[in-house]
Amino acid sequence: MEEYKILVINPGSTSTKVAVFEGRNSVFLKTIRHSTEQLAHYDNIASQYEFRKEIILSELVQADIDIENISAVVGRGGLVRPIESGVYEVTEELKKDLRESKQGEHASNLGGLIADDIARSIVGARAFIADPVVVDELIPEARISGLPEMPRRSIFHALNQKMVAKNYAKSLDRNYEEMNLIVAHLGGGISIGVHRLGKVIDVNNALDGYGPFSPERAGTLPTGGLVDLCFSGKYTQQEIKKMINGKGGLIAHTGTNMASELEERGKNGDAHAALILRAMGFQIAKSIGSAAAVLCGRVDAIIITGGIAHDKKLCDQIKEMTGFIAPVVIMPGEDEMRALAENALAVLTGETKLKVY
Repeated sequence: MEEYKILVINPGSTSTKVAVFEGRNSVFLKTIRHSTEQLAHYDNIASQYEFRKEIILSELVQADIDIENISAVVGRGGLVRPIESGVYEVTEELKKDLRESKQGEHASNLGGLIADDIARSIVGARAFIADPVVVDELIPEARISGLPEMPRRSIFHALNQKMVAKNYAKSLDRNYEEMNLIVAHLGGGISIGVHRLGKVIDVNNALDGYGPFSPERAGTLPTGGLVDLCFSGKYTQQEIKKMINGKGGLIAHTGTNMASELEERGKNGDAHAALILRAMGFQIAKSIGSAAAVLCGRVDAIIITGGIAHDKKLCDQIKEMTGFIAPVVIMPGEDEMRALAENALAVLTGETKLKVY
């Protein structure tokens, strides 16, 4: 089989990750940090485009990476319109939606744009995005909230959730499309996805919506209290939004977004820190129980993933509360770069069909 070389680009709010894979083997990986001073020169994320692209190309030159041999460039999918899970070629329509940030402004919107630009400079190279956060496979019932004006939206850690679910199925010599799984991604945001026969039919909006509170996000809040807060005159709209996403959850209660730090503080006698961490675990377990109801209790496994899945005490709490539903499997961390590369490789080898945006 031809050893395809794949360039992976993953822009974040204060960093840009770049990797090169030869087949399934990583041969280069670099996280480029961007200081507040560097980013202060730009009015918005879209205006960072040339800066981010040039710094990527510079890093590749310094690493002596010959991009002329690249078969595909895959970028982290941004806030495009809701789409099914899969790999999409970067088209003019896709680029237009990324540039205009119709679904919201996020650094990941630059991923597909930069991937396309670099791919165009290489003879025969193709540009893709894969499993962006707006993957939407919800069943109709899951879209309805108590107000017609506020439908439930699918925004979650689709790339990592899909990857760990497929890898788990593969480890059992089974097909992902034949299994019912609950995947809990525990990171700066927390998403609990109901994977039924290859589709995420229900999931919480992990960006600024509902579900368990997380290290940085408030999750589901008492609605009346939120309305009172909004109209109290004490806070601007932007300040309220920051409370919900960025300064909510663990940060609001304890001043830190590090679950490991709270566990250590709890061991040293900080009862409040221990309580807040347990409360987060409590909410995660409750959400997993709700997800099991969506599957009518027919659950093959519960998978705990993301950075906080390294926290044994928290995982043990979730296991204790949900282990009666199905086996609980811990698959800690997230490897978005490998997930992007493997999605692109699956298209190049014909294992996966390319989808049209």
